[in-house]
Amino acid sequence: MDFLCQAIIFDVDGVLIDSDPVAERHWRAWADRHGVDYDAIARIHHGRPTAETIRQVAPHVDVAQEAHLKETAEADDTEGLILYAGVKELLAQLPRDRWGVATSGTRRTVSLRFPYLRLPDPSVMVTADDVQRGKPAPDPYLLAAERLGVAPADCLVIEDAPAGVEAAKAAGATVIAVTTTNRAEDLGLADAIAPALAALQISVGPNGLLVQVDAV
Repeated sequence: MDFLCQAIIFDVDGVLIDSDPVAERHWRAWADRHGVDYDAIARIHHGRPTAETIRQVAPHVDVAQEAHLKETAEADDTEGLILYAGVKELLAQLPRDRWGVATSGTRRTVSLRFPYLRLPDPSVMVTADDVQRGKPAPDPYLLAAERLGVAPADCLVIEDAPAGVEAAKAAGATVIAVTTTNRAEDLGLADAIAPALAALQISVGPNGLLVQVDAV
């Protein structure tokens, strides 16, 4: 399956970086402290801002303060972080002004993890700090497209979570979902589904970026 686009916007966690061990460690610790069922968190936290997850599972706490404390601790924790296969090679194929990231994580988290994993700085970085409404609202992807100077309809988004797929589709982008953290049946809004980023091949041509997908 082939797609032609002018820019690519990547989600970060679950697409470029496997941060599940870190996220689970900190969500479990947070759940234990507040008497919240971790399974309830695990069902909804992928692709959503921390504050939104906390608001849903523990509306009685100070959501902003709890989100800040958890995000700060998690950003400083790099134990167990790894890149998915093929990430560096894929990014190396892209002109720097043709790709960016849009994540539900904080700017601090991305700014620490990218250098730690020796990833190149994205030309555009949209984080939870940049928008009032996070995924599944379209705002992160609309802002990323605007900063790239490309219409959302000419952007290809790569996501791993239902909330992110919903956000990208609402923004008007084409979406490839990878099944690194969620089942294919939960990502049905995507235009194509691949097992991981390594299933994509990208070439730069006169008409834009050609993305070839070994879809599942």
